[in-house]
Amino acid sequence: MLATRLQGIPPTIFSEMSALALRTGAVNLGQGFPDVDGPPSVIARAVAALEAGGNQYAPGLGVPALRQAIARHQQRHYGLELDPDSQVVVTTGCTEGIAAALLGLVDPGDEVVVLEPYYDSYVAMIQMAGGVRRPVTLRAPDFRLDPDELRAAVTPRTRLLLVNTPHNPTGTVLTPEELGAIAEVAVEHDLVVVTDEVYEHLTFTGHRHVPLATLPGMFERTLTLSSAGKSWSFTGWKVGWATGPAELVAAVLAAKQWLTFTSGSPLQPAIALALDEEADYPIRLAGHLEQRRDLLCAGLTEAGLDVRVPEGTYFATADVSGLGWKDGLSFCLALPERAGVVAIPSQVFYDDPDGPGAGRHLVRWAFCKEPEMIEEGLRRLKGADLSA
Repeated sequence: MLATRLQGIPPTIFSEMSALALRTGAVNLGQGFPDVDGPPSVIARAVAALEAGGNQYAPGLGVPALRQAIARHQQRHYGLELDPDSQVVVTTGCTEGIAAALLGLVDPGDEVVVLEPYYDSYVAMIQMAGGVRRPVTLRAPDFRLDPDELRAAVTPRTRLLLVNTPHNPTGTVLTPEELGAIAEVAVEHDLVVVTDEVYEHLTFTGHRHVPLATLPGMFERTLTLSSAGKSWSFTGWKVGWATGPAELVAAVLAAKQWLTFTSGSPLQPAIALALDEEADYPIRLAGHLEQRRDLLCAGLTEAGLDVRVPEGTYFATADVSGLGWKDGLSFCLALPERAGVVAIPSQVFYDDPDGPGAGRHLVRWAFCKEPEMIEEGLRRLKGADLSA
């Protein structure tokens, strides 16, 4: 009974592995959500909105206070000047932003060049839009962008580049040189660029996020997506946004109105407060995450895994091929019983996990948990037989 547009798209791996964690009582180092909520002042603002009657439909574009706060955020951090009435739209998380952008901008047969490995909603939404996926692989173990491979992926049918930095699942933060290569290709071929920047504030020492929209010739062709979920620790609120030229934002709104129509009214003033009055929270969070990253990576190394230390995001990637497993999926499925821990197999984020430098034996681990939970997970891993 499944429609053709959904055939071949498996259920999201995150729900599957989190359900496995609940069923087995395992420590969940798989799905990327924190154990602690964001600033109490933001929660109090949401409660106040609930009690003051802010419970009916918000404007489709988003409440003015939040759109204005998003515009101030982009100006304050990146020097981008936006009209909050035409160049900002609020979405139900970045996931809806991705869906609406692809549905609003991609016609059947259009090619979408996308960095691989990729967040799994990219695959689903490109297929639902009728697009053709053209992956450019960030190859293990360094996960850097090869400009020549990017250029080779572009054909006369390419419509759009879909870029994610800081990058999930690898933790790569694209360098100015890598971003410059993307900009050069986009300008040369007159392509639209959609950038997923949900981890924009969660970068670590020596690394800095630079939005593609700030590069010469890029603002007019770039749709920037982000959200408050990761940087302010409110992943369950699902409040995100898309910014950019009015015509690209209008394409997102054209699709969004038939997806959610509008997003959670009482949460929007609270996120406006977060952006304006809790602007230092992501800085503190990134510092805590860097300490937890180091804790996790050191522990995984001690447990016998080959770990790549990430430059940003919530996630670290480890290679389990030295343990004798046929792939990361078999390792992750066995791990809850072996060690009482859940992780995510990265191979599901590749078109061809057996390609050069690809992800057949890679596993993603989340370090956005409290140190005590990370330490418990590591204790269990070190006490278990992890070999195949």
